[in-house]
Amino acid sequence: CATNAVHSLDSAFLRPGRFDYVIPVGPPDQPARKAIWQRYLGETNAHIDVERLVTASELFTPADIEFAARKGAQSAFEREMRDSRGQPATTEDYLRAIGDVRPTLTAEMLAEFERGKAEFARL
Repeated sequence: CATNAVHSLDSAFLRPGRFDYVIPVGPPDQPARKAIWQRYLGETNAHIDVERLVTASELFTPADIEFAARKGAQSAFEREMRDSRGQPATTEDYLRAIGDVRPTLTAEMLAEFERGKAEFARL
């Protein structure tokens, strides 16, 4: 069972014996975001400054990163179709895409997660 709102579950549902473990899984940290970006950029994008993308995508979920990666690649593809200059996607293409994507997470959601983690975690 997985939920983004463990606090909204009936306490009877969370009693030991029903779920022996409650494992909080938070948003991706910097190393995780870097790995996610690298997965979506692939080996052909060695010229991309992944660290800038990681920093710019702080409140992003893995799905947000995937969407920004696809959006950045699509933008570069459209530019190439228009200009035919042989220019691959750039860091700026991806940074613009990040700027266009509204992060799923908010500071309030992260604070709520931290409170819930302390209250509900059972490992």
